[in-house]
Amino acid sequence: MLIESAMPRFDAVIAERTLVRADAATVFHAARTLDFLTVATPLLTASMWVRGLPERLRGRHAPPPPRFTLDAEMALPGWLLLGERPGREVAFGAVGKFWKPTIEWRDVSQTDFPGFAEPGWGKIAANFSVESLGEQTSLGYECRTVTTDPTSRRRFLRYWWLVRPFVGHIMRATLAKIKADAEAAAARH
Repeated sequence: MLIESAMPRFDAVIAERTLVRADAATVFHAARTLDFLTVATPLLTASMWVRGLPERLRGRHAPPPPRFTLDAEMALPGWLLLGERPGREVAFGAVGKFWKPTIEWRDVSQTDFPGFAEPGWGKIAANFSVESLGEQTSLGYECRTVTTDPTSRRRFLRYWWLVRPFVGHIMRATLAKIKADAEAAAARH
């Protein structure tokens, strides 16, 4: 899998799967074209509000981008497309200091991402993957994180202990949105 080549070693991992009543091509298209900003639940909204509080208190809160999709021009700082196996998997990632109250992002290229090891940073690699199971499709979302030095690892693991339940909720909400989009598309055909 692409996520393996982007991040074979990690400090933390979380994965979710769901079954979708649609063919694999329809499910992959729904995942590949997802606008992450359309994923919404009350808990997700509250989590993002709390996450943005330090910036708002400093008067530096920027409005969200109009869209956040998995394309070559990903609209959020630090995030990039890591690769795609058409119809099977799309991987994306970011480099940042996401354990800090105000996240500091680092732009790196797709080529440099796997080997990036500058001390003081963390890397996130995530993917959507699909597998045909006959009349249904298994849709997966995996997220891996690795840090570049022991101090960053300690900071990240403290942060991870706090945010892991919210990350799981966000991943399940994202899969539910993709599933709903794919099943609606399948019903139209």
